[in-house]
Amino acid sequence: MSGYRGEAFGIYKLHSPIIAEEATRPAAAVAAARLFRPTEAIEPISTSIAVGMAVALTGFLASYQNILNYFHECCRPEWISLNRTGLQHDLKTKLFGQHIASRIVLKAVSGFMANKNPKKPLVLSLHGWTGTGKNFVSQLITENIYKEGMDSSFVHVFTAQHHFPNSNKIKTYKSQLKRWIKGNVTNCAHSMFIFDEMDKMHPGLIDSIKPFLDYYEKLDGVSFQKAIFIFLSNAGGESIVETALNFWRAGRDREEIELKDLETALSLSVFNNKKSGFWHTSLIDKNLVDFFVPFLPLEYRHVVQCVLAEMEAKNLKPKKSVAEQVARDLVYSPKSERVFAVTGCKTIGSKLDYYI
Repeated sequence: MSGYRGEAFGIYKLHSPIIAEEATRPAAAVAAARLFRPTEAIEPISTSIAVGMAVALTGFLASYQNILNYFHECCRPEWISLNRTGLQHDLKTKLFGQHIASRIVLKAVSGFMANKNPKKPLVLSLHGWTGTGKNFVSQLITENIYKEGMDSSFVHVFTAQHHFPNSNKIKTYKSQLKRWIKGNVTNCAHSMFIFDEMDKMHPGLIDSIKPFLDYYEKLDGVSFQKAIFIFLSNAGGESIVETALNFWRAGRDREEIELKDLETALSLSVFNNKKSGFWHTSLIDKNLVDFFVPFLPLEYRHVVQCVLAEMEAKNLKPKKSVAEQVARDLVYSPKSERVFAVTGCKTIGSKLDYYI
């Protein structure tokens, strides 16, 4: 009876020779001996419990990561993937008077995003007068690739006059730009870089990123082949307008204008423009720009479409009479013929408030 009570309070019989020996030794010696004693075999049931716990923990961590990725933007297909149908629909219904640009952008972006192993980044250079849709198209591309659209942490916009204002700091800008692009592509291979106001960028600056746009599998351990670079510029706009005006004067429909009618003259015009960031750039010289995308000047009818679309965007009932009034009051070129809206649709949003 006393033995039972003793066991109940933690006083156990010394069945093991090792335990019996420990009972006669100092506590410090016992502790040292136990420290270096070979580990006894783990019972099968204990092993099963441990493995089960490890599996459960692994499953929990995986689930936690998936939940985190669901709510927090990351460089995964859930957040970055092309909605081709959406892009096609947006280009068709929201962009006016740009049949060439719509076709090129849809095919170029779709083909690139469908290629799991592209040989180089996609490089698009969008050219045309102010208000013809260059920024708008870059926004449409972004919104149909990145779930967060222009707010995505993987979309980076550079504006020449804001980010690179001082011509005396070109060397510093080059170094910063290279580090910035490399760092962001290292973080996410599917990064997008949009360079606005290329016609105002200091000549030579953009050449600093030439290696990133070339046919290199990796540079310093980083692959840039899945990135997208979009350049926006007014440079070359005059050559585009000249071609469009010639078609108009010849009584030909602007939809008859094809890329081949514009591309060569456009690339040469941009390359030889001393005031452009593309002046004698190696990006053009080495054929690293995949597509020069021309944006045609907008006619009166296109401006009317822009105004009607702006009314819908502002939850207003579209009124064609108001849209026509806004369109009529814009400045057109040439003055004698009033063919093309000088500012395109750029000022429509602010002007509309005056008419409603």
